[in-house]
Amino acid sequence: MTIEETRAPVGLAAQRPAQLPSLTGMRWWAASAVFALHAVVFLPAYPFQHSETFRRIHAVLPMQLGAAGVTFFFVLSGFILCWNRRPGDSAKSFLRRRFLKIYPTHVLALVLLLVVAPVPLARTVVWLPNLLLIHTWVPGWTALGGLNVPSWSLVAEVLFYLSFPVLAPYVDRLRDNQILPCLIAVFLVIVALHCAFYLFADGPKGVTNIFVPRLLPGEVTPEHEIHSAPVWFAQDAIPVTPSYWLSYNFPPSRLLEFYIGALTAKLVMVGRFTATRYRHPLLLLAAGYALTWVVPLNFKLSVPIILPAAYVIATACCRDTAGYRGLNASRPLVWLGDLSFAFYLVQYPIMVTVTQTWMSGHRYDIRGWLAWSAVCLVLSITLAAAIFRYLDRPITQWARSIDRRQRAA
Repeated sequence: MTIEETRAPVGLAAQRPAQLPSLTGMRWWAASAVFALHAVVFLPAYPFQHSETFRRIHAVLPMQLGAAGVTFFFVLSGFILCWNRRPGDSAKSFLRRRFLKIYPTHVLALVLLLVVAPVPLARTVVWLPNLLLIHTWVPGWTALGGLNVPSWSLVAEVLFYLSFPVLAPYVDRLRDNQILPCLIAVFLVIVALHCAFYLFADGPKGVTNIFVPRLLPGEVTPEHEIHSAPVWFAQDAIPVTPSYWLSYNFPPSRLLEFYIGALTAKLVMVGRFTATRYRHPLLLLAAGYALTWVVPLNFKLSVPIILPAAYVIATACCRDTAGYRGLNASRPLVWLGDLSFAFYLVQYPIMVTVTQTWMSGHRYDIRGWLAWSAVCLVLSITLAAAIFRYLDRPITQWARSIDRRQRAA
């Protein structure tokens, strides 16, 4: 990572601000990338989605767009948890806070989907692995048991949370001159893993983007998008390509991305990274995204984005600590960033609801698809805002009050 001329104050370990508004605002851009992909894949506007125009749009908004957003989330999560790590914080307190942060919103989004989609509750394999956040540990459950599609990433988050109390002390013990070599070594391990998946796991070996939306026949918008249709839930198994599953869904394969974020935070905390200009990190992020078009499938879903994401996140953190206030730290972006987790989880249930309630039985061109995408965006933001205000924030405050009482005792 290049250290630029404009620098933030050193010695941040002693004066870490708890609030990093730019990083909160950046969460919204990552969530928006995921939403853009999902609007292409999960919002069936027929006959538009059978058109050449739609195929061109999907070429511009491919699978790796949403995957880049998820990778950014993983690196950012590791960064934030390392940054906010408190001396003396017990593993029990940490895990309780993380559980209360993600699980209530996850359950609410899943319940919404169970209400609106024709889910056969008697087939527990369809919904129970998703409820327990274990579905991506088993290839056969990853698609069939991943009812609320975006929630697959939470399984990797849970693994990171479980590992953090054990591995974070080792990050703490690193000497200043060991942090960057360790970060590079972790990244090289990630590259080696993906090389192994490419060489030894079954799956596509070319650089062509093989991801295409699963479309139903017909010229009229169906009642159910394929992933929420009875025919989908009736399948005995939904095959997942081994190289794809290992490189994208399998939690241990994604774990090291969180620790790239944690090591990046440590680099900033000790003053070894102090850049505050966005030009170079954003250029590197754009180059990393461009690289996803020319690398094999199992690389394009995360590897080119990891280090550029860490570079952008570290720069944003340094800007916050140096007192800079730009777009990402603005009040609207911070508000949207606060909603981003709930927004990420409710967008698919909202799309299923909109399809069944209003879109089905009608014909749409690109204007109809764009209009309904905008409706889903507004509804998802509105519901996410309500969840953040009435569920997430009160539970988070309650969890913090428990910690304060325990420390006082």
